[in-house]
Amino acid sequence: MRLDQAEFIKRETTILVVGPENADAFRKYWEENGLPFTGLPDPAHTVLKLYGQKINLFKLGRMPAQVLVDKKGVVRFVHYGHSMSDIPDNASLLRLIDLMLLKN
Repeated sequence: MRLDQAEFIKRETTILVVGPENADAFRKYWEENGLPFTGLPDPAHTVLKLYGQKINLFKLGRMPAQVLVDKKGVVRFVHYGHSMSDIPDNASLLRLIDLMLLKN
C-alpha cells in the first residue's frame, strides 16, 4: 500500500492499520519502519472483535483482514485472509474505492 499511497490519497482514502501491540511497541514499530499510514494499537482486540477478524494460533496471530468503510461509516467491503499472502492487491482495492466513489 505504501507504493500506491498517492493513489489512495487522490481518492481521499485513509489507510488505518490496526495492530495487536501495546501503544509503546506499536509506536516503536511505526517509527522504525517509517510507515505513512495512520496506526491504531489494539492490544485488547476491540477492533478485531468488532470486524470479526480471526486469530489463528497455528499461524501465530491475527489473520489479515481488509475492510473498506465509506465516509458515512458503512462497511462496503471485507476480505478475511487465510495467510499474509492472501491479501487483495492495491489495484483491486483502488477499483473498489472507485466504485464506492461512483455510488456516493
